[in-house]
Amino acid sequence: MSLSTVYLGLGSNINRYQHLCAGLDALAAILSDLRCSPAFESQAVGIKSGPFINFVVTGKTDLPLLELDRRLKFIEADNGRYAPERKGLPLDIDVLMYDDLHGTFDGLVLPRAEILKNAFVLWPLSLLAPDLVHPGAGKCMSQLWQEAQIDQVLAPVAFEWRGLQLTAL
Repeated sequence: MSLSTVYLGLGSNINRYQHLCAGLDALAAILSDLRCSPAFESQAVGIKSGPFINFVVTGKTDLPLLELDRRLKFIEADNGRYAPERKGLPLDIDVLMYDDLHGTFDGLVLPRAEILKNAFVLWPLSLLAPDLVHPGAGKCMSQLWQEAQIDQVLAPVAFEWRGLQLTAL
């Protein structure tokens, strides 16, 4: 069975370290060769809430795209994402890219539009995979980040998971 390379965006604004570490633990069970970008704090975009911590991870999976997305929803649910009384966003995990797929797959649009719109996705992605080519834009992530005109402030934050420092220099 062949493995697919996936890039996922993670974010949280409620008990951020707890939920992001729980998300990484769950991802480590379904992805091999898991690697993480540095973590950044940013103000919320599109919702009124406290600041988020965001980063990007990559790994290999034998799960088909829609099954991977379904499992991500379970991980989010396990962390209170869909609880009726929740405040804020405990854990958000989005499929940013799945191999070089480009298009709409049962409602899931890839590559995810947020890559080009949000600094909290593009900057970590450009640090994690600078030479990765965006299937739609046809440019590598480092070039897209250099050319980006995104008015968002990001601040590197200290973040550790399983002894691994996810802190930007």
